Amino acid sequence: MSHPPGTSIHLIADLEGCSGLDDLPLIERALREAAAAAGVTVLETRLHHFGEGHGVTGFAVLAESHISIHTWPEAGVAAVDLFVCGQNADAQAGLNVLCNRMAGTIARVQAIERLSMLGTRSSTAA
Repeated sequence: MSHPPGTSIHLIADLEGCSGLDDLPLIERALREAAAAAGVTVLETRLHHFGEGHGVTGFAVLAESHISIHTWPEAGVAAVDLFVCGQNADAQAGLNVLCNRMAGTIARVQAIERLSMLGTRSSTAA
């Protein structure tokens, strides 16, 4: 599977008004559903719960990069990161699923094109 450098997008988002942010199984399902919506392949998930009433850090390692979530249930907020590659990958669809599963709203989102110019010009290493 090859994804040219210019097909990478990195969404960084903050979600607010969320619920279920300390529910490990819910968050793992949300990561997997977000990957499916984005049209990318989950290779592995890894999650850590910080204890009763505390948040979760979770990662979905993708064939096309990664999705991560860090939650603060006491504040109802989550920080989400979706970095996907491939012309058919849809990071926004994945973000929408995460937001819906957490019953929140997107407070802030930044889209960064990754590697768009790399590999398209020649350069010499210093």
